[in-house]
Amino acid sequence: MVSLTTNTLRAAAGAVLLAALGLGLSGCNEKKEETAEVIRPVKVVEIAQADTTRKLDYSGAVRARTEMNLGFRVNGKIIERKVDIGQRVKPGDVIARIDATDYILAVRRSQADLDAAEKQVQTTELARTRAQTLFNKNVTSKSQLEQAELSYEQAVSTRDSAVSALTEAKNQVAYADLTSDMNGIVTAINADVGQVVSSGTPVITVAVDGEKEVQVAVPEMDIAQFKVGKDVKARFWSDAALVLDGKVREVSGSADQSRTFAVRVSVPNDPRVLLGMTATIEALADNTQPYVSIPLSALAQRDGQQIVWLVDRSAGTVHSRTIKVADFSDDGVRVADGLKTGDVVVAAGTQFMSENMKVKLPSVGAQQASADTKAASADIVR
Repeated sequence: MVSLTTNTLRAAAGAVLLAALGLGLSGCNEKKEETAEVIRPVKVVEIAQADTTRKLDYSGAVRARTEMNLGFRVNGKIIERKVDIGQRVKPGDVIARIDATDYILAVRRSQADLDAAEKQVQTTELARTRAQTLFNKNVTSKSQLEQAELSYEQAVSTRDSAVSALTEAKNQVAYADLTSDMNGIVTAINADVGQVVSSGTPVITVAVDGEKEVQVAVPEMDIAQFKVGKDVKARFWSDAALVLDGKVREVSGSADQSRTFAVRVSVPNDPRVLLGMTATIEALADNTQPYVSIPLSALAQRDGQQIVWLVDRSAGTVHSRTIKVADFSDDGVRVADGLKTGDVVVAAGTQFMSENMKVKLPSVGAQQASADTKAASADIVR
């Protein structure tokens, strides 16, 4: 009797447990079905007609077309610096000095050598004259006369060398003063008082007055668009209204370590443009193939490939598509392949997208993205 009752209770408990599990699984299925039915509102852009021209923008700093790295022509210890950064200089201005004590002593030695050489010339000249007189009287031989003449010529040569040595010593004293060669402004101090510098070491940098230029770094994908003589525009961050016509003056023949090419653009000598200002160089590029532009927020990655999410208007779903990116700009992303006119692309929130996901388009219609207008970025509506 006890055994029958126990078995009955166990059977009843098992039935209750199975029923509970069934209800739980049913609830999970209903929750999953409910989640799958969620339709996510999105913001999109519609791809407009591609253009064959695009604007290139690259930023750089204003610099003088000509800069002089001034250094001493002799070795020595700097004892005085007479200019500071930003100070104007003109030709002949002394901007630094080195200790000239040794060079002054060299001048004195050279002067003493010259004095001795002059006396030697006088002595040998008298000897030559006397030898000539005696030879004319047949008192001395011709060889003695020739020896006197040779001694005189050697003395003259020694004197000439002493003159050159004295001139060189005086020049070295003068070289102890570092002077400016042209009108300009000091832009850098590379060595200061107390330092010992060798000849030719840059001590002070001077930007020469006159034409200015903007140097920008252009990646290899766009360097073909910059040719010497190309007309460009220069805009300045300090004054949005200041726009100057520029012209490409120089294009580097090789890339630097950052894989970019240095391009120098000449700009007019406008007093509002100061050295060191940040400028943006704008140029129009002719594309060999049309480009379209999309917001940066529309770009996604999957399995190492760049993709966008296209919207199927009729089905109300999204699908991924692999694209080829040409480059990046202030306008967003320029796409070389993978999109065509009329395609509708999810503009933001791509991390929430999945294949065949149901989405809801804005009631006001999609905004457009083109190659020559800024593609507006947008946040996904949740």
